[in-house]
Amino acid sequence: MASKSKPDPSTLFADLVRCETRLYNALNDRLRERHGIVTSQYEFLHYLREHPESRVADLATEFAVGIGATSKGVDRLERHGWVARRPNPADRRSSLLVLTDDGVRLVDAAEQTFTDRVAELVEGALDPVRASAGAEVLALLRAALERDRIGMPTG
Repeated sequence: MASKSKPDPSTLFADLVRCETRLYNALNDRLRERHGIVTSQYEFLHYLREHPESRVADLATEFAVGIGATSKGVDRLERHGWVARRPNPADRRSSLLVLTDDGVRLVDAAEQTFTDRVAELVEGALDPVRASAGAEVLALLRAALERDRIGMPTG
């Protein structure tokens, strides 16, 4: 079996980042067109649906985004009436985030659009075997980075 050469780090990085950017932008376009939201809003709403009563810090950790930027994103969701902050009985300095009924309806409606668009983009570029292999590689890389707390925002 022929061995593959080690990938060029600059090319690997560029490919990962440009793929992510293009996928994110394509999802932004479709979600904005059909639901009036962007990908980051969908991701926050989806996370909060799956993890009720999370804190801003939980979102920041999940998405590797700073607390300030995460809090501003939640503020926007709250202004739209999709998220509400509730007092945290375990820590008066933080709030628990819950989806409103409108937030639940929105994320439920947007979920199929999101899923269909990701599948369309991936299936348009990769056969099922390569898509599965790529998903496995990315999951392993993400797990290693998260395990070692690499790339966590500092503020």
